[in-house]
Amino acid sequence: MSIIFMIIDDDADDKFFFKEATERMFIFSVCLEANDGADAVNKLRKVEQLPDIIFLDMNMPRIDGRECLKELKRESRLKSIPVIMYSTSFTDRTIAELQALGPSDYLTKPTDTNKLPAQIYEVVRKHINLS
Repeated sequence: MSIIFMIIDDDADDKFFFKEATERMFIFSVCLEANDGADAVNKLRKVEQLPDIIFLDMNMPRIDGRECLKELKRESRLKSIPVIMYSTSFTDRTIAELQALGPSDYLTKPTDTNKLPAQIYEVVRKHINLS
């Protein structure tokens, strides 16, 4: 099955690991990349084929994850795309604040990158019909 992912993250290493993990779990996947929220929104406004799922880092310069999520949910063309917020850690307070913005799920970045493919697979399985 072909899945189009978008990874929004300012950290080149994190983008590399996410892209590698998606390609390992979903052979025919395509992975779009953006460096921050502003870059992501600009690219998504121009792209012909929208991603099936977006992984959005919480902490980025210019437009952070919260602001980017607000912007994605304001755009009628983009608001139905599942957005998975990810960070090194989430507090109960952070999750409560984010709930009002409407993310589809949360993913805590693993310290062991070998665990990332399985985490991504589980999140994707919850939000995309893989059959």
